[in-house]
Amino acid sequence: MTIRVLLADDQALLRGAFRVLIDAEEDMEVVGEAADGREAVELARATRPDIVLMDIRMPGVDGLGATAEICADEELSGTRVLILTTFEIDEYVAQALRAGAGGFLGKGADPKELLAAVRTVAAGDALLSPAATRAVIDQFLSRPDPVSAATAERLSVLTAREREVMSMAATGLTNEEIAERMFVSPFTVRTHVHRAMSKLDARDRAQLVAIAYQSGLVPPGRPS
Repeated sequence: MTIRVLLADDQALLRGAFRVLIDAEEDMEVVGEAADGREAVELARATRPDIVLMDIRMPGVDGLGATAEICADEELSGTRVLILTTFEIDEYVAQALRAGAGGFLGKGADPKELLAAVRTVAAGDALLSPAATRAVIDQFLSRPDPVSAATAERLSVLTAREREVMSMAATGLTNEEIAERMFVSPFTVRTHVHRAMSKLDARDRAQLVAIAYQSGLVPPGRPS
């Protein structure tokens, strides 16, 4: 299956570099380029990409606004947003995750990391760069949220096992690492993750992580 990618960045040179990199992969293709958030939303609706590589700071509608629109559009439920940012420790990134982005990666990442990130997010998993994961979660997602009480009540639909897996996923552990701690297979962990996502109407793993912190399932600063 070919991963269809939409590029959204106000720097034409950078978009060109991303296009060359992505189109060189057998399992990926660029389906469009947007220079601002408004154009990104319009092209997403027109091309229905699997992934939108989204810059945050763009003229007019920025990456945050575009991410919120794309993730709220039911007709784009199959489209994931991967935020690319110069600032890996940035409150804007946490807001984008809350809006439904599938993850984020620093623009300083090497080509292999970028391609791996596209594949990870396209598969429905969260991607938070190692340098920023803990800081973003502890500093931003763990802040009190106006809907945290309602979100906490929603957790009652989960089984004890699903809560346990969700809490470990929220600390940044991979399926394989969770499996080792629980003495089960990675497939079993993935099944629990997807069931929790379905029950909580979480768009993907990144949104599940946000819910875990907003609801209080995982306390701020909890070690992994």
